[in-house]
Amino acid sequence: MNPPIAKKIPESLITHGDERIDNYFWLNDREDTEVIDYLNAENTYTEEVMKPTEAFQESLFEEMKARIKEDDESVPYFYNGYWYITRFETGKDYPFYTRKKESLEAEEEVMFDCNEMAKDHKYFKLGGISISPDNSMAAFSVDTVSRRQYTIQIKNLKTGKLRAHKIENTTGGCTWANDNKTVFYSIKDSVTLRSSKIFKHKINQDASEDIEVFHEDDETFNAFVYKTKSRKFIVIGSSSTLTSEYRIVSADKPDQEFRIFHERERGLEYAIAHYNNTFYIITNSDKAINFKLQKTLETATNKANWEDVIPHRSDVLLEDIEIFHDYYVLSEREQGLNKLRIISWNGEEDYYLPFNSETYTAYIGNNPEFNSDVLRYGYNGMTTPSSIIEYSFKTKERVILKEQEVLGDFDKDNYTSERIWATARDGEKIPMSVVYKKGLKMDGKNPLLQYAYGSYGMTIDPYFSTIRLSLLDRGFIYVIAHIRGGEYLGRGWYEDGKLLKKANTFYDYIDCSKYLIEQKYTSSAHLYANGGSAGGLLMGVIVNMNPELYNGVVAAVPFVDVVSTMLDDSIPLTTGEYDEWGNPNNETFYHYIKSYSPYDNVKAQAYPNMLVTTGIHDSQVQYWEPAKWVAKLRDLKIDTNKLLLQVDMHTGHGGASGRFESLKEVALEYAFLLELEGISQ
Repeated sequence: MNPPIAKKIPESLITHGDERIDNYFWLNDREDTEVIDYLNAENTYTEEVMKPTEAFQESLFEEMKARIKEDDESVPYFYNGYWYITRFETGKDYPFYTRKKESLEAEEEVMFDCNEMAKDHKYFKLGGISISPDNSMAAFSVDTVSRRQYTIQIKNLKTGKLRAHKIENTTGGCTWANDNKTVFYSIKDSVTLRSSKIFKHKINQDASEDIEVFHEDDETFNAFVYKTKSRKFIVIGSSSTLTSEYRIVSADKPDQEFRIFHERERGLEYAIAHYNNTFYIITNSDKAINFKLQKTLETATNKANWEDVIPHRSDVLLEDIEIFHDYYVLSEREQGLNKLRIISWNGEEDYYLPFNSETYTAYIGNNPEFNSDVLRYGYNGMTTPSSIIEYSFKTKERVILKEQEVLGDFDKDNYTSERIWATARDGEKIPMSVVYKKGLKMDGKNPLLQYAYGSYGMTIDPYFSTIRLSLLDRGFIYVIAHIRGGEYLGRGWYEDGKLLKKANTFYDYIDCSKYLIEQKYTSSAHLYANGGSAGGLLMGVIVNMNPELYNGVVAAVPFVDVVSTMLDDSIPLTTGEYDEWGNPNNETFYHYIKSYSPYDNVKAQAYPNMLVTTGIHDSQVQYWEPAKWVAKLRDLKIDTNKLLLQVDMHTGHGGASGRFESLKEVALEYAFLLELEGISQ
């Protein structure tokens, strides 16, 4: 079967006197039947090319599914008089959200059966659940399109009945005031999907009577609302890539005016937590690039009153704080490794929980109760399944509340992991987390899948995956490259991979690839690359720059038409991303972004085998970016390698919504990679 060839309708795009010709601009219209026909033709072609692997895809799906305990449930957590549990039943794709009053021996109350709620929808996602302070009502939200536009409703948990009022086009979360009748929520702009307004809703009134309490009119900012853990304040936050601002009001007096915590200053980032008449502030104030902890009285919140608690450290990134009655816990990162630091309010104790690995993830878990004597945290590693652990501040004892159960013949001792460092072209050392099955010889013949993200300061920590075992057990090595653009080695690691330094992200990935080949972990005949969203941008750049290094690439929902997207402020996310990529309305940024934008740099050369995936309703990366990219690649590439586009006609950025349905997407990707290695079972 021949691949579909998209017609060319040249569109002249002129910026700063520079002309770009976009032959596939017409694919931007999802309402055009010809566009839909083309996307369907791409799906038919992918299905035909992958047809020989259909049975293998099904067996991979069943294999991955078989490792997952179907009748599973979360570790119960206690909040305001109830134990809350999320559980799954065998044969059902969606969770049950339940609770039990006071005791785990009490009768179960099913708040939401998502299987019943999802039965008439191709896609279903239950958003945030927020319980009223008197425990009688639940505000919840639903998305049935996969565009992250949620509809909020309120359910009476005593009668099971829904209030008639529906609040459309929200971010999904909402926050109760302490009066049990006032709810705050954020609304999205209907075109850009930017969360721009905060409204106040009274449960005995129609949604049309809701009052706007905050409007964020700066298009580079997003607004959100929450309640402090102390339950004393409602907080409206507004943030951009570089700047934060907060407003607060007493949760007991929700009809009062919000007051500004500290007015925004460009480049000043801060986050706030409340305890005992004091706010604790994680901030980069005074050039604290890795952030520091400060405090101020709740009655004097201006920055002039902030005092240092934990000063800035050049070698430690301060990421988060969790406050308890007698202790507070800091989430830190040093040399890339997660650290949990426990400090008593009386100043007598200050220590770190010990972790003995270089390829692990440790994080503060769900700790909603302020008066708790225990810390819940999560731990997993490249070879170690996830655990939820409870640590007693008083006895110093640790109890594993739950360890992820991997069904089948899994034995973690059959695998090994390590952290290695490549030298980038500018001399920086780039860390990589590596996992593989024991006994592999490093002779250059191993298939290797290299993953990275590298944007927004988002760190991809070394983590365990039952799904990944299907590659490891077939001889693959899996590598996470901790490249610049993330924050693995601190905030400076992020700053060195954004704006006019963005090329470092791409060079780091390529230099890691070269190192893996030099050290005989693999060879270019067996090296595969994978990334999604901004990581898909990364995939687009590396195949333009060094296609010869890779035998295959999987690019998921890739952000590849960077110039056009960043010039179109009607597209979701664009204005809020200027501080990440640069604003191409500025000529310097325009030419820099154009120099790497994957779509603008496709050329007549040989490209690796490629599988590109997207969703028609994607709100983060519009479907037409990968569609146009594939069309242009198909027109210009001079090889006979596979080039496949898979468009999910029902979903968006996150893919399928069902618990197991998403495994079918992974099965396709794995079958694509494994077939290239000649592995068919």
